[in-house]
Amino acid sequence: MRFSKTLLAAGSALIAMAAIGGIAPVDAQSRTKAPAVPKAFTAKEKAEGAKFNAEILKEFGGPMQSPQTPYVVRVGKNIAMQSGLGNAQSDFNVTLLNSSVNNAFALPGGYVYITRQLVALSNSEAEMAGVLGHEVGHTAARHSEKRKNNSTLAGLLGVGGSILGSVLGNAGGLLGAVGGGLQQYAGPLAQVFTLKYSRTQEEEADDYGIRYLSKAGYDPSALASMLNSLALQTSVDTRVAGLTDGRVPEWASTHPDPARRVARAASRSKSYPVSTFRNADAHLAAIDGMLYGDDPAQGVVEGQEFIHPQLKMRFTAPNGFGIQNGSDAISINGNSGKAIFTAGAFDGNREAYMANALKAVSGQNATIPIQEIRRTTVNNIPAFYTNAVVNTQQGQRVISVFAYEWAQGTAYHFVTITAGNANPFDQMFSSMARLTNAQAAAVKPRKLRVITAGPRDTINSLAGRMAYSSLQTERFMALNGLSSNAAVRPGQKLKIVTY
Repeated sequence: MRFSKTLLAAGSALIAMAAIGGIAPVDAQSRTKAPAVPKAFTAKEKAEGAKFNAEILKEFGGPMQSPQTPYVVRVGKNIAMQSGLGNAQSDFNVTLLNSSVNNAFALPGGYVYITRQLVALSNSEAEMAGVLGHEVGHTAARHSEKRKNNSTLAGLLGVGGSILGSVLGNAGGLLGAVGGGLQQYAGPLAQVFTLKYSRTQEEEADDYGIRYLSKAGYDPSALASMLNSLALQTSVDTRVAGLTDGRVPEWASTHPDPARRVARAASRSKSYPVSTFRNADAHLAAIDGMLYGDDPAQGVVEGQEFIHPQLKMRFTAPNGFGIQNGSDAISINGNSGKAIFTAGAFDGNREAYMANALKAVSGQNATIPIQEIRRTTVNNIPAFYTNAVVNTQQGQRVISVFAYEWAQGTAYHFVTITAGNANPFDQMFSSMARLTNAQAAAVKPRKLRVITAGPRDTINSLAGRMAYSSLQTERFMALNGLSSNAAVRPGQKLKIVTY
């Protein structure tokens, strides 16, 4: 999270301007019908991709400058070339994003993105290439155009085009970086590109990805392996984020049901020439030592606590709630309420500040009246807050804004939505505190490490080395794509996360 000093009115990026047409399912035993070779990108598509590239970079932490960057760019351009959408590798712009969410997407015109977190989840070069090929395949079928043609403004805006829709689950959208809490900040066109993909679109994207893998000489079944890892990681992310109400985070929220697609992708891959080339050892060597999880420069999540060493702030979410860190805001999700935490310009006018915060909540065509604004002090930080009651499709909801006068010209605030008068976020409001210099300096980044299993190592012993206080075994197994009945072999190369 890198807060600006002005009210964040353009947070959510235009994710996945990508997709595919519709391939009819075929019998698993029949030979796969190869996807049609698409036309090369048009000048209009290239201009469209360039237009939104800056927004993508802003939303997802910017391009990663690391030893892994040239490797990822090389693999990405190679797999993109298999699509026929460009005549040379220079026609494609591949970016490794400094983001801790598992995500990959593509824009029209040859812009392809993958986060460092998803690179870390990949267990081979072929798996990483497969998911990149899947995203390139989305653009090959021009799904962004089909979304614009098939979507209506009313459908895009959900409930009032506001946070009321997105946090209550009525608005579509990826917005994985913030758990769906910022859709009101994106314009209607942006939301076209953040809707969930259909099953048909996903299956065709898989088919393109498998085809590209085979053309590039990789094991075409690598995409199935990657989908399996994504299914495992989605389960972990759902628990970590407190999304026990049936929603899913990150890549899975626009790429539905990766678990179901594993078997289908494995079956489709059998229709292509056999290859066992995955280049796993080279991939693991390339990503060893890579930054993993939150970048301390953007704040880190430690259990129920969010800590930002540069801003020197910390707060604690309620038990049973998950925290998801985004580039412009943080979302806090649980069964009994949702919240976002963000920043705004503050000139001392508390009523104007609350009006701006509530305007972001209500959307452009609705107004939530400002109730009484009360002042208080939280751990020696001047604060002010207000509550409002609104009617939604799910019934009456309470909106609260709790703001902190942090520094000259800047305030930070929570916006929460709950179903009743008892606010589960009261203790979170009171937990906000400033970090000392020593506390800020103590925040360390996590790193991905590749190890070789010894003769006495087990899943439990290796999982115990993971730098987390919860779900160590589940995190370790998802990171390495291991099923519940897997066992560690002596000499096996595996990934762990350490400080």
